[in-house]
Amino acid sequence: MKVRSPIPLATYRLQLNRDFTFAQAAAIVPYLSALGISHCYVSPLLKARAGSMHGYDIVDHDSLNPEIGTPEEFDRFVNTLHEHGMGLILDIVPNHMGVMGNDNAWWLDVLENGESSVYASYFDIDWHPLKHELHGKVLIPVLHDHYGVVLESGDLKLVFHRERGEFDITYHNHRFPVDPREYPRILQHCTNPAAAKVDEQNPDLLEFQSLITSFSHLPARYETSGERITERNRDKEIHKRRLAELCARSPEISACIHGAIELLNGNPADPASFEQLHELIKAQAFRLANWRVAADDINYRRFFDANDLAAICMENEAVFEATHRLVFSLISDGKVDGLRIDHPDGLYDPRQYFERLKRSISALARNSEEGSHYVVIEKILTGSERLPSEWSVCGTTGYDFANLVNGVFVDSSAAVSLDRIYRNFVDDEIDLDALAYRCRKLIMRVGLASELNVLANQLTRIALSKRRTCDFTLNSLRDALTKVIASFPVYRTYVRPGEVSDKDVRYIRQAIAIAKGRSPADDTSIFDFVRDVLLTSIAEGQDPAYRNAVTTFAMKFQQITSPVMAKGLEDTAFYRYNRLVSLNDVGSDLHRFGTAIPEFHLANQERLRDWPHTMLATSTHDSKRSEDVRARINALSEMSGLWRLRVREWRRFNRSHKAVVNGRPAPSPNDEYLLYQTLLGAWPAESLNEEDAWKNFCDRIEGYMLKAIREAKQNTSWINRNAEYETAVSSFVRTLLKPGTQNRFLSDFVPFQRRVARVGLWNGLAQSLLKLTCPGVPDIYQGNELWDLSLVDPDNRRPVDYAGRQQIFRSIRESGSDPAKGLLETPEDGRIKLYMTWRTLCLRQEQPDLFQQGEYVPLVVEGAKANHVVAFARKSETSSVLVVVPRLIAGLLNDMDVPPIGERVWEDTHVLLPFCSCSKKYQNLFTGKTLDPQKSEGYEQIAVSKILEEFPVAVCFLG
Repeated sequence: MKVRSPIPLATYRLQLNRDFTFAQAAAIVPYLSALGISHCYVSPLLKARAGSMHGYDIVDHDSLNPEIGTPEEFDRFVNTLHEHGMGLILDIVPNHMGVMGNDNAWWLDVLENGESSVYASYFDIDWHPLKHELHGKVLIPVLHDHYGVVLESGDLKLVFHRERGEFDITYHNHRFPVDPREYPRILQHCTNPAAAKVDEQNPDLLEFQSLITSFSHLPARYETSGERITERNRDKEIHKRRLAELCARSPEISACIHGAIELLNGNPADPASFEQLHELIKAQAFRLANWRVAADDINYRRFFDANDLAAICMENEAVFEATHRLVFSLISDGKVDGLRIDHPDGLYDPRQYFERLKRSISALARNSEEGSHYVVIEKILTGSERLPSEWSVCGTTGYDFANLVNGVFVDSSAAVSLDRIYRNFVDDEIDLDALAYRCRKLIMRVGLASELNVLANQLTRIALSKRRTCDFTLNSLRDALTKVIASFPVYRTYVRPGEVSDKDVRYIRQAIAIAKGRSPADDTSIFDFVRDVLLTSIAEGQDPAYRNAVTTFAMKFQQITSPVMAKGLEDTAFYRYNRLVSLNDVGSDLHRFGTAIPEFHLANQERLRDWPHTMLATSTHDSKRSEDVRARINALSEMSGLWRLRVREWRRFNRSHKAVVNGRPAPSPNDEYLLYQTLLGAWPAESLNEEDAWKNFCDRIEGYMLKAIREAKQNTSWINRNAEYETAVSSFVRTLLKPGTQNRFLSDFVPFQRRVARVGLWNGLAQSLLKLTCPGVPDIYQGNELWDLSLVDPDNRRPVDYAGRQQIFRSIRESGSDPAKGLLETPEDGRIKLYMTWRTLCLRQEQPDLFQQGEYVPLVVEGAKANHVVAFARKSETSSVLVVVPRLIAGLLNDMDVPPIGERVWEDTHVLLPFCSCSKKYQNLFTGKTLDPQKSEGYEQIAVSKILEEFPVAVCFLG
C-alpha cells in the first residue's frame, strides 16, 4: 500500500449526489490513481435535503447523506483510496444549513419554541426587528400567494401526530410545529365532546383536563433564562408523551381531537371558518408569509438570498462543536485528510473559526497517527487583494489562479478594439464602475433589503445613543449604508474586537470616499459617522455597552458586503457586461484585460513564498464556463477584426428571427452578443449529425440562455419572469440551431467556430500544463482531464462518462513507447489533454519536493515569437524541469491550420537558461526526445522550435 502524502500532490473534484454515490466514486479510484491523482476532493457528504444535487443544504451534521451511500459504503470508498495511496479532502459548510421542509431538527425546534429553543442561538435570527409584529417570531416566506388567500384555500392544515402527541401546521412538504403552550387552543374544543362520551370522573378525561392545564403552564417561548428553557424543554416532552399515551388507550379522546382539528381546519366555502386557525397560527413563533415578503421582512440571515438556507452562528462555540463532531471523528479515524471550507466570508469572525479548526485538528493529530492540517478556503480575492497572512489555512480553492492563468491567453492589446465592437453592437456606452454600483444597489433592493434593514436598525440605535449623532434618521442611515456597501472594493473586511488592519482601513476609507462622491446633495457627515463606526474608532474611550454595539455592528456589516458583491457582481453584472465573456468568472476584475507574462511570473513567485500549498483551479462547480470554453472564447481577443465582421453578418442574417416584446427586439443586442460567444465556446467537438445530439445541444444552450437572462435581471428575472421575452429568446436559439442548408447563420458560423476551436485547443492544453506545474496544488474538476465544454451549473454537473475516459486512458497507455505520436492528428478527441495530464501528474509523484517546494525561476525568451511563449523552471537541490507553453496562438500561427510546433512556427525564438546544467541534457517528458542546450554569451539556451518540435507544450527534465 502506497503512503499517502500529507499535502496533496494533485486533487480531483467529485460532485457526489444520488446519481454519483460512494460506490461509483470507489469504482473510479484505480483510474484516478493511475492518472496521478493523490487526493479525491469531494462535495459535501453530510446529510442534505432530499434530492440535493450539490450537498450544500445540510440538514444534519451528525450523519452522512443516505442518498450518497451508507457508512459502510463510505468506508469502502475510503479503504479503496487508501489501498491506492490516496487521501480524501472533504468540502464542509460552516456558514449555513438547509431549512424549511421537514428535515432539520434544529430549525423545527426553533419554530416550535422560539427564543426558548435550545437551538435559538444556533441561527442568526433578529428576534426584535423594526416590525413589531415580528418580535419573538421568525418570518417564514414559503407561501405561493398572500397568507390570507392560502389560509382560506385550505392549503394550511392543522395536523395531529397521535403517536408523538404533537400538533403541526403543514403546507405541502413543509412542517411547522405548534408551540406546546398553545395546545390548549386546540384541546379546549375537545372538553365537552369528550365529557359527553365518557363519565365525568373517567380517569382518561381527568388526565386530559390535567394535560390542558399542564400545557398552559409551560414557560412561555420568549422566556430565555437557562432554568426556564430547561423546564420548558423537559416538561413539554413529558406532556406530549402523556398525550400520546392517552390517545393510544382512549379512542374517544383521540376521536375528539381529530374532530377539533377538522373544525379548526375550516371550509374553503366559508372564509369565516378559518378564524380560529388564523388565531392559532398568529400565536406561534413563526409568521407564515408569501415568498415575496422575504426581501423586505425576513429576519434571519441567509446564504445570499436563498430563503431555504439559514445562516448559523459559527462564532458560538457550541455551534462549532455540534457542526464538526462527525467531521472531526472522520479526521480522527484517518478517513479524511483535508478540508475545503465553503463561503468563509459569511462567518462573523473567519479568523476565529480557522484558529478553532486548527486547534481541534492539531489535538486530533496528537491523539492519532492520521492527523491532517490541510485546509483550503473558498475565499475570493479581488484585484490586488491578498489572503491575510495570519490565517491558519493552506490557501484558497484557486479562483485567483484561474483568473490569472486565463488572462495569459488574452491579447491585452485588443481591449480597445473589443470595447468598440461591443459598444457598437449593443449601441450603448457602458461605465463598468457605474454598472457594478447599480447592480449591487439592485441586489440590496430586491434580494437583501431585509439584511440591510437589520443593519440600519442597529446603526440607528448606535446613533440615537449619543447626542452628536442622534439627528441621523433611520432612512438617511439606510441610504448611506446602501451607498457604502455598493461602493465596497472587496468582498469584505475582517475587523475584529480591537483589531483593524491597515488594509481594512484603506478599503473602508475607499468605499466611504466613493459613496460621498455619489452623494453631492446629501449631508456627507453621515458618511463620516458610518466610517468611524466601521473602523470602530468612534467607540474609543466609550462605555462597554457602546463599544460592544459598535464592534458588533462593524462585524455584522462585514457579513453583508460579501453576498452583495457576489450577487451584484458575479450573478448580475457579469451577465450584463458581455464584451469578452471568458473574463467574466468568479473573482474576475472586469477592469483587467489579460495577464502580462511578468505579472504571471511574479504572482507564481509570491504564491510559492506565501502560500505554496494553495489550490490551483481552472474549472470548478461554480465556474461560469469551463476552462476549455474560456480557452476558446479567449481566442477572439486575437481575432477582433474578423470577429467584428462575423457578428455583424450574423446579426443581419438573424434579424428576421427576432420577436418584438414591449416595443423592442427580443432577444436584446446584448443577449444576442452573449449567445454568439456562448455558441463559439460550447460548440461540441464531436459531430452533431445525430438528431439526439442536436437536441441535447439545443436544450443546453436554451437552458443556459434562460438562466443568463434571468441572472442579468434586465428583461426578465427569477422573481418576475417575462414569459414573452423568454419565449422569444428560446425561439431565437432554436431557429439559429436548426440544421439544414437553408440556415445561412450556421453555414457562416461553423467554419469560423472551427478556427476558434482549434486555437482554443492549444490554449486549453497550455493552460492545463501551467496549472499542473506552477507552485500550488493543481485541482482537476470532474471530467476535465478530457476537453470539457460545459457552461454554468447545472450544465457543469452533468454525468461524466468515466467508462469512456478509462477506455481512452488504457489505449494511450498501451500505445507503445511513443504514445504522443498521432495525438496531434485528432487533438479534438481530448486524448492529447489526457496524455499530457497523466505524464505530468506522474512526474509530480516522482518529484514531490520539486513541485511542492522547488524554486520558481522565470525564464527569458528571445526571438521573433518571444511574446508567444511562457517559460519557467522549477528547481530543487537535486533536480530541475523546464516548462514551456505557447500563448496568443492565433497571432502566432497567422491563419496556418497547424499545431504550434516546429521551426516554421517558432523561427529563431529561444529560451535562456541562467543556470548551469553541468553538461547534462534535458529530456522532453511528452516525446522522450533529448535536448542539448547551446551556450551563447554566458548563457545556455534552447531553441523553442526544438523544445516544441513534436508536441505543442513541454516539460523537460534533466536526464
